[in-house]
Amino acid sequence: MKEAEVKRLLAANLLCVFSVILSAVVPASFWHGFTVFGTHLAWLCICSVCVSTLNIILHLVLKPNLSPKRSSFAHKISRFLKCCIYFFMSCILFHAIIVLYGAPLIESVTETFLFAVLLSTFTTLQCLCMLGPNIQAWIRVFSKNGATSIWESSLQITTMCSILGAWFGAFPIPLDWDRPWQVWPISCSLGATFGYMAGLIIAPLWIHWNRKQLTYKSR
Repeated sequence: MKEAEVKRLLAANLLCVFSVILSAVVPASFWHGFTVFGTHLAWLCICSVCVSTLNIILHLVLKPNLSPKRSSFAHKISRFLKCCIYFFMSCILFHAIIVLYGAPLIESVTETFLFAVLLSTFTTLQCLCMLGPNIQAWIRVFSKNGATSIWESSLQITTMCSILGAWFGAFPIPLDWDRPWQVWPISCSLGATFGYMAGLIIAPLWIHWNRKQLTYKSR
């Protein structure tokens, strides 16, 4: 494992963390009254767009899982359309799962769907950028010892941290504290965001710490 590759991963992940912070800070400078709590739906949209844009740019620049085969322009268009469909299906699936876990079915539909979009941005979009619309590759990466590179190990960690963060974020909602961040889905989306950011920082540090034990085999 090359130390330079770990440093590239750390730099890319820190940029993603920085994009999340900017999504909360920059709009407040020109949007009067903008806050993560007060205008939460707007922040969900801004954060999703910022993270999505940066992830796509980093994928195009760093090319962590670049295939040696050259593909035609038609194939690239087809792949892009498949990725869009997969991302939309992921949003619908996350929305359904969130409702099954107790979110309002009819009320707060917009809030629930935007939270699902945020979760898809933190999880599915990364899979699409890294692995493309290949379900078998997704299953391989998230199986035991399935990662074949440090980028895929980072994908495992950030995805799991994002989902766990969203789950832990739901705990304060039923408590009778009457805090503004207990309104649906603020605590869950903040939990997912902090989980995502924690995963981005933990992943390269964990990989560096365990670099002697990690052995990646091409498949």
